[in-house]
Amino acid sequence: MITDFLARYALNLFFTFLVIRFIYYPKYRNKDFVFTFFLFNSILFVLCFLLAEADLKFGFAFGLFAMFSMFRYRTVTVPIGEMGYFFLVVTLGIVNSIASLANYEMLVIANGVLVFLTFVLGRWLNLTHENHQIIWYDNLELIKPAQRPALLADLSERTGLQIHNIQVIKVDYQKGAAQLNVYYFSKENESFAADLEA
Repeated sequence: MITDFLARYALNLFFTFLVIRFIYYPKYRNKDFVFTFFLFNSILFVLCFLLAEADLKFGFAFGLFAMFSMFRYRTVTVPIGEMGYFFLVVTLGIVNSIASLANYEMLVIANGVLVFLTFVLGRWLNLTHENHQIIWYDNLELIKPAQRPALLADLSERTGLQIHNIQVIKVDYQKGAAQLNVYYFSKENESFAADLEA
């Protein structure tokens, strides 16, 4: 049982690493989600592997999947693209832990198909996707609702990004700055400083 656990976990970790390091991270560069993806994948793998002996099998596993799919991060809205990667690493953890196989050949093929499909859809198609970034903004006059078009234009000019939506997180009148969550479309991940200063 220990050998089976280690072999399955190594396989699971290998394909999860491929997805996160070489497909997800170059596109989004969000280290917080990298930690979350690895953690959820490992938690589900261990949980499902240990409980597979209790004859709960796939019904239990997909019950867990449904439960985790309802989770929401209250501090930041999770973009739909990143939720797709979250569901993928959860699925890898479930499938690799409880799939009833006499050998690992089919398991490797199943993992490879999922990873390859993710690579094709995420990289080769180069689809426009929505990113978000939290920044500090120094012009408090423009954060008023009536000034929204001017704010969008100013932020787009400063960052060089196609910003289409802004959420005001908090305003610090002592510093004379506001913390904003800006949403923008891009074909490739574009990084910019999280602190815009005058």
